[in-house]
Amino acid sequence: MSTATQIFVAIAGLFHVAAFTLESLLFRNPSTWQRFLVTSQEDAELIQRWAFNQGFYNLFLGLGAIDGLIGGGAQGRAVALFACACMAGAAVVLVASDRRMARAATLQGVPPSIALVLATVL
Repeated sequence: MSTATQIFVAIAGLFHVAAFTLESLLFRNPSTWQRFLVTSQEDAELIQRWAFNQGFYNLFLGLGAIDGLIGGGAQGRAVALFACACMAGAAVVLVASDRRMARAATLQGVPPSIALVLATVL
C-alpha cells in the first residue's frame, strides 16, 4: 500500500474513532447532540442509546482501518480497505437520508474514498 494511501486510511480511521467519542462518550452534552441535528434534550435522551451503539460501529471501523495499517501485508491491506469501503458507503447513505448531513458525510466519506482510489491506481 502506498504511503499516500496509508495516510488517507489513517485519516479515515482516526475520524471514525473521533466519531465514536462524540456518539458514545460525549453525546449527552448539548453541544454534541446539536451537531447531529438533534433539537431538544428530550430527543437527545431518546436518541442516546442509538448514538451509543452507532459510536461503537464507528470505533470498530476506525480500529479496523488502523489495525490493517499496523498489521500490514495482504491481509492488513484487505482489512483496511474493507473498512474504508464501509465508511464510504455509510457516507453515501448518510447524505442520501438527509441532505442537511452533507458536510458530515463529506468529512466521513472523502478520506476513505480517496484511500480506495489511491489503492486502485498506485
